[in-house]
Amino acid sequence: MTLVHTTGTGPGLLGPAAAPGPSPALRTAPEDLPMTDAATVFVATCDLAGQVRGRAVPASDQGSALRSGTGWVPADLAISGFGPIAPDNVFGSRGDLRLIPDPATGVDIPADGDAPALRLYLADQTLPDGEPWPCCPRTFLRTAVEELRERTGIEVVAAIEHEFVLGGLPASPPFSLQRFRQAEPFGSDLVRLLEQAGLQPENWLPEYGDGQFEITLRPGTAMAAADRAVLLKELVRDLARRRGRPVSFAPLLAPDGVGNGVHLHLSLRDAEGRPVLFDAARPGRLSALGARFSAGILRHTPALTAWTAPSPVSFLRLTPHRWSAGGIFLAEHNRESLLRICPTTQLAGSDPAAQFNLEYRAADATANPWLALGVLLRAGLEGLVRDYDEPTVWPEDTDDTVLGGVPALPSSLEEALHALESDEVVRSWFDPRLLATHLSVKRSELAQLAGLDDAARIRKVADVH
Repeated sequence: MTLVHTTGTGPGLLGPAAAPGPSPALRTAPEDLPMTDAATVFVATCDLAGQVRGRAVPASDQGSALRSGTGWVPADLAISGFGPIAPDNVFGSRGDLRLIPDPATGVDIPADGDAPALRLYLADQTLPDGEPWPCCPRTFLRTAVEELRERTGIEVVAAIEHEFVLGGLPASPPFSLQRFRQAEPFGSDLVRLLEQAGLQPENWLPEYGDGQFEITLRPGTAMAAADRAVLLKELVRDLARRRGRPVSFAPLLAPDGVGNGVHLHLSLRDAEGRPVLFDAARPGRLSALGARFSAGILRHTPALTAWTAPSPVSFLRLTPHRWSAGGIFLAEHNRESLLRICPTTQLAGSDPAAQFNLEYRAADATANPWLALGVLLRAGLEGLVRDYDEPTVWPEDTDDTVLGGVPALPSSLEEALHALESDEVVRSWFDPRLLATHLSVKRSELAQLAGLDDAARIRKVADVH
């Protein structure tokens, strides 16, 4: 559940996004390297199971790592969320890669008690000669951003909201000051850590579910938003470990419980930085361009969910009347819609056009943020360049009985994977090895939980996320 954040949740409220980070080919001179108190530097990527993996080097070798990266293996992409490499790994035991850190992503986790300091970088996976590896998730998003810009002149501003459950707290009312204070000093420590790391936290709030909280970050470029989403989860988990508190971003912690979602906010700008989604004269105030962009996402939703909600239990949450996503439709301010037109405010002279954004609600933290955001941009581009029918914008006051006839989301991960295999357009966006590996990893995860009831499957996923 997400309340309206009139302080600015969602892209567009803060003006043009920050400049994109450096390309993977950037090489930093030794005299320009940031100093660190850490003994080690961890170079990381995020895989198809939503797990951050990588290698550490001595801090004294930071310059070398930024220039030429550290070694990596293609088969690492085929590791399932529960540990084993997927049995039909297309890479086998062959091949080598480099993890090339992006200096713009570097964050410092300060020493804390017995926990030493650490510098963390996110990396692109490249071939040994530095050329992009077509199966790298971060490269997939970068290519999607570049193609959208080249074909339409449009730039994306994005923000990603996360919900998670902090364990060990006594029962307390939803959204209450009581729960907010019960989480201290964890909450204040987290906000401070995120600010120091440059992740620009915007809201930290107690949520609806037991022990549930939400953290939102300010909008930025698509790459910045996805990078921050990867880093946020790790910083939350690391702080929780140091504070002795269990934490989970899993889609569900109990079959009838409130789920943890990830909400992806998108606004679009033209080459001059002007917002292009808003048109006060059209249904829902959504411009014709915005309607076409939305049409692409709605058209390919079943296949997209195989990337945005890719755990064996994700679809237990994506059902009607759970305030997640109850169907494939576009609506004003409706938290059951797949695509939600977010509210705006005119307080203090705020410009509605600058705030206007779309929220995609069928995602959770088991997804890879680079891939989840990348497939939405790819689908939106298809809507802009193909002759798809313009979608209905359901008004806020539409009765639920009317919405009962909208198309349903896939009912399971297997159904979503089948939709992905059947959608020639979506399949065309991926290197065949990346597509095959995703299908293999996800079916491996399903097989490892086969025979378990929903409660046991949920526990297994929660143990990982």
